[in-house]
Amino acid sequence: MTYNPATQTIKTSRLILRLFTTEDALRVAELCNNDNIYKNTLYLPFPYKMDDALSWIRLHSHHFNENKKYEFAITDRISGELYGAIALSNNHHFNHGELAYWVGEEYWGTGYGTEAAKAVIDFAFQEKQYQKVFARCFVSNPASGRVLEKIGMKKEGILRQHVKKENEYIDLVCYGILSHEAAPSS
Repeated sequence: MTYNPATQTIKTSRLILRLFTTEDALRVAELCNNDNIYKNTLYLPFPYKMDDALSWIRLHSHHFNENKKYEFAITDRISGELYGAIALSNNHHFNHGELAYWVGEEYWGTGYGTEAAKAVIDFAFQEKQYQKVFARCFVSNPASGRVLEKIGMKKEGILRQHVKKENEYIDLVCYGILSHEAAPSS
């Protein structure tokens, strides 16, 4: 993982994580307007429209510059193709943050989510000096849990019936990693 503060980008072997631009809105809307993405995320609306993407993207630069949240587009290092999104919140009071991500369904199983998540964990600990990063996923989404385990997170517990989605209460699986547990990417 290589972070460039001047361009606010993170490079990995296959990816560039960069800030979203309004030019990404159409592709974001295409990728997010997917029932399988919607079912596995806490906050995405469905159907997902261009206006949803634009209103979401407009806040990113401000959040990043104010050190509130770091929201990156997951893109191909060579072609620039947009694969998904990954975000890291910043809780200054506790010196930790939450990792959240989605990857377009056509890119599931490629390892892009794992590679991006590992890079953002490195960013959190090396650049932002966090003590801990945590993440949550639906108990019905074991693939996301596997991604979190691959990047070194440990399952910390289950929040029973913690969120309501489509009139159903859903369990959330909680994962976390402490700064001293993280092995930096090569």
